[in-house]
Amino acid sequence: MLKRFWLLLAQVVTLAVGVLLAWKAVMPELASPPARIVTVREEGKPAPPLTAPHTESFRAAVQKALPSVVNIYTAKAVRRQVVDPRFPFFYREQDETATSLGSGVVISDAGYVLTNNHVIESADEIAVALGDGRIAKANVVGTDPETDLAVLRITADRLRPISFGASDDLQVGDVVLAIGNPFGVGQTVTQGIVSATGRHRLGINTFENFIQTDAAINPGNSGGALIDARGTLVGINTAIYSESGGSQGIGFAIPVSLARQVMEQIITKGRVDRGWLGVAAQDAESDAADRGARIMGVQRGGPADRAGLRPGDVIVAINDKPIADTAGLINTTAALAPGARGDFKLRRNGKEITLQIEVGRRPPQPRSKAPQ
Repeated sequence: MLKRFWLLLAQVVTLAVGVLLAWKAVMPELASPPARIVTVREEGKPAPPLTAPHTESFRAAVQKALPSVVNIYTAKAVRRQVVDPRFPFFYREQDETATSLGSGVVISDAGYVLTNNHVIESADEIAVALGDGRIAKANVVGTDPETDLAVLRITADRLRPISFGASDDLQVGDVVLAIGNPFGVGQTVTQGIVSATGRHRLGINTFENFIQTDAAINPGNSGGALIDARGTLVGINTAIYSESGGSQGIGFAIPVSLARQVMEQIITKGRVDRGWLGVAAQDAESDAADRGARIMGVQRGGPADRAGLRPGDVIVAINDKPIADTAGLINTTAALAPGARGDFKLRRNGKEITLQIEVGRRPPQPRSKAPQ
């Protein structure tokens, strides 16, 4: 009896093991817990290619632009007070020569060089060092302190003018390269991206529309070229934000679209003429519906006064171009030629009206300080 029991038990166990093995073979997914799956977002289309002609190197862009970027050296006679250590209560005046350096860009085979005004401001002598080692004396054609731009002219042959690009097409993330002469070490190229566009209210210039970049810009780079990945000029390096005096990844360049307008006026007329209203203004309320430039004061006998503009009026558009704030009012008015008429749309006592104003010539505005 006991023998039959153990035989039956063995047959049951064998049958159970067989059934279990067959079940695993037929439905393996039920035999073990499923693997954990992480859902990720996948791009449906391949990533767009880099805008650089050679993704591994920017040598083609640099070789194209490098011969057009020059070093600028200036000298200025100054009188300093020198104290004799033997007689600390007495001093004498001594004539010395102060020197400084910067960069510039050859813009014409006729010898025109574009740079910053603060690079050559008040200089008695200016010399331009070309990329091939030649040195040429430079004369000032004209300056524009309100955009911190200046045009020089040298007499030299075999010049390599730079190609102008389209700064208005730049977008955040585009690759740019800065070329100049930082700290006087010699021609140097740094690479970065466009960090922002349209930067203003920085207190650097009267008219500000800066390209911001993290390409290293240091003292001596001022007036040099900011180029794109094709080697075309998109900006003139002008200033840095720094607590140490060196690059901290926040540099500013004047867009070539603005620089070209200023340059052409300086070359043709020796100066820059801008439109002028004769008003004091401040930003309107931050509410989008109330954006514009609110007139706070009107100069007696000025263009705005003659046209009937009043304190309290809010200018919202000029020639159908929206005006968002005071900076927009200044820049858009300045872009009008003196004597030109513009249609100024404004809000007055809750109503929209349009005044046609003949703008005057903007008076010269002296620079208060050089940009850092």
